[in-house]
Amino acid sequence: MSQTNSRLVLIVGAGPAGLALACDLARRGISYRIVDKADRLFIGSRGKGLQPRTLEVFHDLDVIDDVVDAGTPFPGFRCYAGDQVVWDRSLAQMLGIREPVATPDVPYPSAWIIPQWRTDEILHARLVRLGGGVELSTELVAFEQDADGVTATLIRDGVQQRVRAGYLVGTDGGRSFVRKELGVGFEGETFETERTIIGDVRVDGPLDHDHCHLLTRAGGVSSSERFSLWGLPGTEYFQLVANVSSDEVPALTLDAMQAMLKARSGRSDIRLHDLRWISLYRVNVRMAERFRVGRVFLAGDAAHVHSSAGGQGLNASVQDAYNLGWKLGAVLSGAPAELLDTYEAERMPVAADLLGITTRWHRQDFGGPPTGSEVGSGHKMFQLSLNYRAGPLAWEDRTAPGGVRAGDRAPDAPCCDAVGAPTRLFDVFRGPHFTLLTFGTDTREFVAEINTRYHELVRAYQVVRPGSAVEGASLADSEGFIHRVFEIDPAVGISLVLVRPDGYIGLVTCAENPATARLMRYLEMVTPIRVSGTPG
Repeated sequence: MSQTNSRLVLIVGAGPAGLALACDLARRGISYRIVDKADRLFIGSRGKGLQPRTLEVFHDLDVIDDVVDAGTPFPGFRCYAGDQVVWDRSLAQMLGIREPVATPDVPYPSAWIIPQWRTDEILHARLVRLGGGVELSTELVAFEQDADGVTATLIRDGVQQRVRAGYLVGTDGGRSFVRKELGVGFEGETFETERTIIGDVRVDGPLDHDHCHLLTRAGGVSSSERFSLWGLPGTEYFQLVANVSSDEVPALTLDAMQAMLKARSGRSDIRLHDLRWISLYRVNVRMAERFRVGRVFLAGDAAHVHSSAGGQGLNASVQDAYNLGWKLGAVLSGAPAELLDTYEAERMPVAADLLGITTRWHRQDFGGPPTGSEVGSGHKMFQLSLNYRAGPLAWEDRTAPGGVRAGDRAPDAPCCDAVGAPTRLFDVFRGPHFTLLTFGTDTREFVAEINTRYHELVRAYQVVRPGSAVEGASLADSEGFIHRVFEIDPAVGISLVLVRPDGYIGLVTCAENPATARLMRYLEMVTPIRVSGTPG
């Protein structure tokens, strides 16, 4: 049995990265198959923290309401000495930052806690609504590639199938078969003397569901002293976390976990039962030497693995998929193939930066706020300040750019549409298209021509100041926030801001360049449409 489709993307691994990528391709009308050798979606809570930037991605993928309903803001930490509370601290206090609050440009300011199995379930449900699904119990056992595609061998129920696809993406975890078959090195370090036990368990006793409970005998919080129980919202379960030395690993059983809790906390009033899932992890900090080999890509844990400190792994994985999805979609629709080179160019520096941050946090082990440049705002943890400014798709033409520039995450802002209905930039950006915001003198004819020429690939808008007339494809900057946050200089004349499908700013240019010519050159690099000349 065989299948051939040169426009097919074969995704191997149905974790958060694979599911997010499949959703993004599906909404673009790109053919894909997503397979996983497991017989069901992941059932554990492992990657339970979603960072604010990931919530923004989920807004765009149209799953944010389900994610918000299924989770809660990240809980506070409560430390015990025996049965006595020693201290209560919020996540912001642990990080040494101000308590986050929603602002017009950051609508999701707080980290969110939701068990990973629920995140996977929500993404899969979205994929089903888009007309797809995951092929479980289906294992990739071999693949080879040439200049025109990838030939993969899958096995399901003992039956072999050969699949011919345009591209293959390995989202198959830290032990990635795809990465190993490519022969790509996985450089970094393993903390050989440490192991981490994580499991999902129900708890009887005087612990609420609204905290991360750090249970100790004397109030010390070093990894060898504590037994942590995190309430998992929307469930009756807690996530248990215990670090152990490599030569003292207990049996992964309910009785052994109960004994460890008693030994570390001295308490007998907390009883564990119904151990739903448990796993033992070595702490690895590693990154693939390459994220792309020809027509095969690595994303998520297949490309980089982190310490769980700081909750970056799942979030970085989703960002990989979000970066790669629109580029695969564009190239498979006729955009220049060189666009795919920018995936590695943009994501490798981000992954390396996050690996450094999570390693520092891991080594500090709850010993006060983290050190380093990421402390002041906490935004590196939240992934709001991570950017692609140094990448090949960031074209910043202003001689004195402000705080928000090409390569940065595009901020949200309140506005009104052409009929006066309140909306927000994130809803204008939502979807698989580029968004062009035009500022300055009357740009209605220019906006109309862009919308006609690029159809649904680019949605262009004239952004007008408060009190100005709104017509056609226009947005009223009803509170002036859009002009302020993008730091638009009215003396320049026409200014253009092009927002990529993944919510990052691709181009900021102005009339003196001239703006329209720069825009056309950029769009020819990232869309299937080739044009001569520029709009009037």
